Amino acid sequence: MDVIWYLDRAAALVAYPALYLAVLTGILYSARSFGPLHRIARRTHIEISVFAMLTTLLHGVLGVLDTWFIVSGSTPQPAYSTTYLLAGVVVGVGALQLLVVAVLGFLDARRFDRPWGPQVVHAFAYGGFGFATIHAAAVGTDVAGLIRPVFGPAIAFLVYVLLLRFLADSELLSTAATADR
Repeated sequence: MDVIWYLDRAAALVAYPALYLAVLTGILYSARSFGPLHRIARRTHIEISVFAMLTTLLHGVLGVLDTWFIVSGSTPQPAYSTTYLLAGVVVGVGALQLLVVAVLGFLDARRFDRPWGPQVVHAFAYGGFGFATIHAAAVGTDVAGLIRPVFGPAIAFLVYVLLLRFLADSELLSTAATADR
């Protein structure tokens, strides 16, 4: 049963950074004003996203199995209550559901004939990443010490890049740049 825990944690420790890179390259994917970062994102976003989704699915399957072993008493209880564990698992399942909806939205050939444009589909992906972050911080026993020094600045950086992207795409910034000329 310990093997499942190690495999589950290994999958999670690979999935979360992959999801992070998928979000970062997704932000830069259509941001032409970011120059070389945009070109790198165009070349790597889909591959990173597929890898992130596969490792997230693997973590989901192993996580459900690991949770079952804990709830059934086959493995020792973590340092927190079963209720807290199950709440964290529910958040993780929510993250997985949002990510699956985003992926299915992109796989649907008629998605652009419906109100499910790229912005809506990406909103699901960003929501899934947000829930994955909460899940990792809540029940990721091996990352608890990284919440403040790593998770906080990493999420702040994504928000910063997203805000820069919105500013670069907005007419406000282009109007100001035109006025300076």
